[in-house]
Amino acid sequence: MSNPADIHTLNRPSRSTPSTTTTTSTSRSIASPPRWINMYSEFITKNSHQVSQIESTLRSLTYIIPGRFRDAEIASESIHTFVQLLSLYHDRLLRRAATLSKIPLSQQPSPHTRYTRFWALKSALYRRVAYILQIVNYVQLLCEMSAKRRGEGTRWRVVVVLEAIKAFCRIVLLKITRSRPLVTPVLPEREPIPEEPAEEYPDLDEEQDGENNINGGGEKRMNGLGPNGEWTMPRTGMLLPTLPSPGDTSGYLLSRVLTADDIKPATSLLNKLQGTAQLAEVLHILSPLVFAVALAKSKNKRRSWTPWLLGVAVEIAARQLRDRGLRTTPLEREEWSRRGWAMGWWIMRGAFYENVTKGMVGGVRRRVPGLVAGILEDYEYLWENYYFSTSA
Repeated sequence: MSNPADIHTLNRPSRSTPSTTTTTSTSRSIASPPRWINMYSEFITKNSHQVSQIESTLRSLTYIIPGRFRDAEIASESIHTFVQLLSLYHDRLLRRAATLSKIPLSQQPSPHTRYTRFWALKSALYRRVAYILQIVNYVQLLCEMSAKRRGEGTRWRVVVVLEAIKAFCRIVLLKITRSRPLVTPVLPEREPIPEEPAEEYPDLDEEQDGENNINGGGEKRMNGLGPNGEWTMPRTGMLLPTLPSPGDTSGYLLSRVLTADDIKPATSLLNKLQGTAQLAEVLHILSPLVFAVALAKSKNKRRSWTPWLLGVAVEIAARQLRDRGLRTTPLEREEWSRRGWAMGWWIMRGAFYENVTKGMVGGVRRRVPGLVAGILEDYEYLWENYYFSTSA
């Protein structure tokens, strides 16, 4: 038989304790951010045309802050890092909206976009590692600035760790893509968004319409030109494209046909690396890490040639071992060209900068007008004191 006390306890109305109320309110507050995040995502999607303009305006602040006040470089780099991370998040939102057909993008994506988008959709591991690599690239200089305040030893440990993380991520991506060369950046770039159609010219008012009808004209002012000069036909609303200039007929026609690279599979946009070519790619990945470790162990980091010569030697060896036949696709030629230009950053690093380039920059600064000289002087401080300020 049931105990009467138990029955009375079961029938007693429950009362929420303060701890339960606190837990409920806490869970509600924790659940609130997704709603605000969704509102922000919707705002970015609806204003996709203005996103790049807003980012450019914020990024322009980083060009005028250095040298203006104490610790200005940290303030400038903090803004730059924030804008870069925000831009990365915006790219993700716009890419997802484009997938759901919420915003229009260019009709034919670039080979780089096709390739990186393929691997980002195919492999969740590729996507995660690529985001880690991109984030590290954005925050590395700010991390070095913060670590330098704790001492040179801490600073160089942070530099080596960050270079090791980047090298590890690139090795993993090389493995995921089945020994295909890495491209920069490793994530799809933001697709150009067509401009919103221009507002239609308003129709003539009733008095003008009546006057036209009386005169037998029956004319109205029709739609104007589209964003690219197309004519909007008033009845069907279809766009009549503009005609090419007489000297650009071939280019006009070629821009509207698909090439062999446009229809080939995304994995065929880059050839697989084998033998010495694969070794060359690994050396290219390890070159920044080798330079950072050698520089961290060097006693005279500014004037010692050993770290600089070692880093350049590894990079040159990677270029010499690379198979010349692996430049058959536009994406491969684009990547090799980018790496060739990136070699120019070596003149801004280590002993070469301290012994050669620094004097050249000083000479240019003395000969150019005051504004340019001031900008060079502000950024010269970054080149001289921070490793990642000249990182490719």
